[in-house]
Amino acid sequence: MAQPDDIELDGCPIVTSFADDAFESRIIDVTNELDEIYRRMAKLRQELRDLVPKRSYTLGDYDRWARKYYTLLGKRVAEQRVHEEKNSAFTPLVSILCPVYRPLESDFKAAVQSVLDQTYQNWELILVDDAGKSRETTEIINNFAKFDPRIKCITLKKNVGIAGATTVAMDAAKGQYVAFFDHDDLLVDVAIEVMVRAAHETGAKLLYSDEDKIDQAGYYLEPNLKPDFNYRYLLGCNYICHLTMVDVATMRKIGHLTSDYNGAQDHDFVLKATEVLSPSEIFHVPEILYHWRKTPNSTAVDVSQKTYAINAGVKCVADHLKRQKIASKVSSIRGLTLYGVEWTSRTQPSVTIIIPFKDQLDTTLTCVKNILKHTVYKNYNIILIDNWSVRDETLDFIKKIQENKNVSVITVEEPFNFSRLNNIAVAQATSDYVVFMNNDVFVEDPKWLHRMVGEAQAFKDVGAVGAKLLYPNDTIQHAGVVVGPAGVAAHIHRGDPLSEYGYIGRTMLSHEVTAVTAALMLVRRTVFDEVGGFDEEALKVAFNDVDLCLKIRRAGYRIIFSAETIAYHHESLSRGTDDKPEHETRFFLETQTMLERWSSDPLFERDPSYPRYFTVDQQTFFNLVDPEDLP
Repeated sequence: MAQPDDIELDGCPIVTSFADDAFESRIIDVTNELDEIYRRMAKLRQELRDLVPKRSYTLGDYDRWARKYYTLLGKRVAEQRVHEEKNSAFTPLVSILCPVYRPLESDFKAAVQSVLDQTYQNWELILVDDAGKSRETTEIINNFAKFDPRIKCITLKKNVGIAGATTVAMDAAKGQYVAFFDHDDLLVDVAIEVMVRAAHETGAKLLYSDEDKIDQAGYYLEPNLKPDFNYRYLLGCNYICHLTMVDVATMRKIGHLTSDYNGAQDHDFVLKATEVLSPSEIFHVPEILYHWRKTPNSTAVDVSQKTYAINAGVKCVADHLKRQKIASKVSSIRGLTLYGVEWTSRTQPSVTIIIPFKDQLDTTLTCVKNILKHTVYKNYNIILIDNWSVRDETLDFIKKIQENKNVSVITVEEPFNFSRLNNIAVAQATSDYVVFMNNDVFVEDPKWLHRMVGEAQAFKDVGAVGAKLLYPNDTIQHAGVVVGPAGVAAHIHRGDPLSEYGYIGRTMLSHEVTAVTAALMLVRRTVFDEVGGFDEEALKVAFNDVDLCLKIRRAGYRIIFSAETIAYHHESLSRGTDDKPEHETRFFLETQTMLERWSSDPLFERDPSYPRYFTVDQQTFFNLVDPEDLP
């Protein structure tokens, strides 16, 4: 009714209804179910896409991988830049130091242009013309300097070599950081921006990136994909190389480059940096930011063309170790810029070699006889762990072998449990170091134990040392272990010929790794006790050595793969393999234990000794992760 005259309106009364609570609840449930169906459909679509075979990436087609990587790198850095613009930006002046001596005109122009193309703007480029007396080079430098005042030119009247020219540039630098740059190489356009951001985020004083090579046709190849800071590897080669950026105050403390090391002046500089910086102040930027020009006369093509660089490298490593007061001998490996270090300390701490066995008399006897025959190291003893042997000839062997004063036997009548057997033996050992050895490992090198103990003695923070193990056909069985969620653990360069160098010298050079196999592993006794030894409850057979190594690494110790320590391993001759049906359940449970225990640990998520670009579950140092899937 309309007031005030009470006139009835058309369409009245209005009749409606309201949903009760049960009906409203059902509407919400249906809506949620529809949302879940949409989510599942989207997930199924993605799974279908993933099931479509993709062409994988390997080092063999690195150029294809790299072009995709660089596109994605630019996008990622741009996104980070937008975020930083909303906050206070860190924009220190970076001095880019470039000694110049008669470069190829086109390469030199491209090099300078790559600096001009940097997304980071606060830089100065210091070009030091090392008395090249090239009219073309001088003209190019002057034209660039006129074009951009950030380009500074210093012309020397007398040629002083690359070390001297770089030193002149160092003295002229006005930036907070300096970056080293060769006159014919190329910077990726986001290189300085990424390095500066990393310096700001980490507080590192010296930073280095990954790099690759570029040939005259513009083809990307031969990437040097690097581990996080790896001091032992650095003694064997200058893996750090390009791009290196260092805090200027630190650079002044390190001092000038010296012509005594021409050809290895950058290696010497980084080694000297380790003398004034802690490992935490040296940071690996895990991005490929530098292209090393591959020209017919460059070391990028053939280092053998520059024997002076090899000699300088040997000298700089040897001098560094002298300054550190570490007794050693340094030599070139096969006439290359790869260096072997022999530790020459005369002290011989005590070592107990622990060998579990069950019957298999011929194998065990060969293992023990080889140790007794070939080992020149004096201060050692052997503990054999008899795990329920039953054959008469084995029991006779046990009685006879103990006539040797260096050999004792422990009998453990329990089901096979590798972890427990070794823990029992360690409890009875009184030595400074323990060596875990499978009874199917045969040593032949008289200095094998010297080498392993030497690696552990050289530095107090070394907790364990592994060896290079070979199959009987002289192919590699073990050269260190890489870890990760995709495959838990994998042996590096497995199956490669002994004569091969491995990726950037990995099988020839001793270096830090995240894990080594207990088929032949030396562990500092105090460290073994500190971390609780092997896990004899959840990891009775598989992965117990990897778990032990991860515990050692987590406790702050380093683990060294000793490339010079070589032995033959008739793998699993003693107990068989894990891929038999009767072992599947146990192996699955041990795999799950490792994943549950270590999946959230940074050491396991991204192995610091293994470049993030390579897969763990495929061929190591060969198969590449799709750039879209990089962590």
